[in-house]
Amino acid sequence: MEAKSMLAQVIEALEDKKAIDIESIDVQKRCAETDYFVIATGKTDRHLKAMANATSELAHQQGLPFICEGREAAEWMLVDLDSVIVHLFLPHIREEVSLESLWTKTTESKEEAKEEVKDEAKDEVITEIVTE
Repeated sequence: MEAKSMLAQVIEALEDKKAIDIESIDVQKRCAETDYFVIATGKTDRHLKAMANATSELAHQQGLPFICEGREAAEWMLVDLDSVIVHLFLPHIREEVSLESLWTKTTESKEEAKEEVKDEAKDEVITEIVTE
């Protein structure tokens, strides 16, 4: 199954289970293991388990392999659907882990690094022109 199609189905399943603050992050250019992360919050451990079951059921219906981790603690559950990895959090754990900002900061720091390299190259060219 195509990754974008799976992503859309995962989001729909989470919406059906009343997941809170659903976000998707395209990690295709930054992660070799998957194409998308989906991050959502549940109100209780039972809510997280229901969301995990709904996303796992998508893979099961299509005969796709999946892995579900964190069922015992049920504070942070991960459902690995290969092209989409779903992270389900209780509110306080999501805030503490701040997975979205980790991936956003990675992107920003790479962009900032590229800008710094460009600026340094410009400075070198200017220095060469001035000294000649």
